[in-house]
Amino acid sequence: MRQDSGMDETLSYLDAVHPQPHPLLLELEQHGRKDGIPVVSRETGRLLSTLVHAMQANRILEVGTAYGYSTLWMALAQPPVGKIWTIDPDVTRTDVARSYFKRAGEDDYIEIFNSPAIELLENFPQRNLDIVFLDAQKGEYRDILDLVIPMLKLSGVIVVDDALLGGRLATTDARDDDEEILAIREFNEYFLNHPQLDATILPLGTGTGIGARIA
Repeated sequence: MRQDSGMDETLSYLDAVHPQPHPLLLELEQHGRKDGIPVVSRETGRLLSTLVHAMQANRILEVGTAYGYSTLWMALAQPPVGKIWTIDPDVTRTDVARSYFKRAGEDDYIEIFNSPAIELLENFPQRNLDIVFLDAQKGEYRDILDLVIPMLKLSGVIVVDDALLGGRLATTDARDDDEEILAIREFNEYFLNHPQLDATILPLGTGTGIGARIA
């Protein structure tokens, strides 16, 4: 119990000491909360922004758009020539995302694909990507990983959301795993031992995997 309390206090401190996010990101957080649409944690958004700035990443693929919260974190950090391709089959959600991209002046630099991810990625033409951000159906993570690693440049980075399912992996007895937990357990082992990646998982947000392509 003390550990949970300490973590809450730490997160509150970090939220207070960081600059406030862009007003549209704050609005998107509230919009997602009101509609029951999950968005990545603010901590994960900040990490994505920092990675994009550090790498000057101008070629980014996102799998799982939803309301475009993580997309906008990355778009606002991109250099002027940057491009983001983002995939989500739910047109209703991506219409909301598109409205925020337009208001932020980023809509010309973001291309949305309303297709099932695996179906699209099997013939996706883009290569030499700087960053891939994965936040999609958990049962598809492994197949998507296999499809996107060849698209990454050497030293490119894949970031994976929900790698710890918000702590559920650690608190659920393996005998009680549901399909989602089982899929993530298997994915994490595959991800961390993948021969083409130097990968780690951080207890950030709901669990954040980061893998750099090394081969």
